[in-house]
Amino acid sequence: MRRKNFWNNKKVLVTGGAGFLGSHLVSRLEKLKPKLIEITRSHRYDLRNYDTCLKACRGIDIVIHLAAHVGGIGYNHVHPAELFDDNILMSVNMMRAARKMGVKKFVAIGTICSYPKYTPVPFREKYLWTGYPEETNAPYGLAKLISLVQAQSYRKQYGFNAIYLLLVNLYGPADNFNPKSSHVIPALIRKIIEAKEKEKDEVVVWGTGKATREFLYVVDAADGILKAAEKYEKPDPVNLGAGFEISIKELAYLIKELIDYKGKIIWDKSKPDGQPRRMLDTTRAKKEFGFIAGTPLQLGLLKTIDWYKSYIGRKL
Repeated sequence: MRRKNFWNNKKVLVTGGAGFLGSHLVSRLEKLKPKLIEITRSHRYDLRNYDTCLKACRGIDIVIHLAAHVGGIGYNHVHPAELFDDNILMSVNMMRAARKMGVKKFVAIGTICSYPKYTPVPFREKYLWTGYPEETNAPYGLAKLISLVQAQSYRKQYGFNAIYLLLVNLYGPADNFNPKSSHVIPALIRKIIEAKEKEKDEVVVWGTGKATREFLYVVDAADGILKAAEKYEKPDPVNLGAGFEISIKELAYLIKELIDYKGKIIWDKSKPDGQPRRMLDTTRAKKEFGFIAGTPLQLGLLKTIDWYKSYIGRKL
């Protein structure tokens, strides 16, 4: 259940509101009819700059901080310093500015990449500080985890109402399909569709396929974030996920089947798998604000595939 009239007269800032998750969240937020929705776009707002963050937060009641510099395994391997610098600067400066400008609530978005490499499955929030993240994702994951420390510190010293949500890998319509920076689902969809169109006999996929992942449909993620903004008021981090895991091999063959591709999938075992297993325990999200992911993986994949086919159709 939603909190009736919660968004009435609220002025909301969504950083990264024009991005993948942001565009879906803003679309859902518009239906709740807040007084004002502001979004930041990277070409106008450099959130690594504190003064820019102060300007963005002026007159705002709620900040939902989605803006991040992200990418898949390959991108993380090539750009670790940029991912660390950009994400830590954006997160720290946005929360500093929000407190300074009198923002009433700050929703910080973390990542499953912050969990230790060998976290017991399912990942519970209490495991966050029990080890070092998987090396490929560590600069990004640790930069995002600093927001949790900041949020808890600000709540303790200043009484600042900041909450922290940990998201699994997202997917869905309007995802990033750029092969240089995309995550696994859009990367596989693009590769397999292109192989089918070009009548290639095989598709090469990184790693062994043995690693497991959990995937949350982007619309479900947006809904979970909005529910947390309405109802959650505690310092403890909260996992937002779908509550299942699937191996990359199973995922690749499922996408292959949905696209009706007849060629082979070849595994390039010289490339990294990333973290061995990933799946979140979502008990706290259900208990605290009633969040349960509602979109089955196969349905979400079909919607994503259909969107991408339509997208490349428009581009031709």
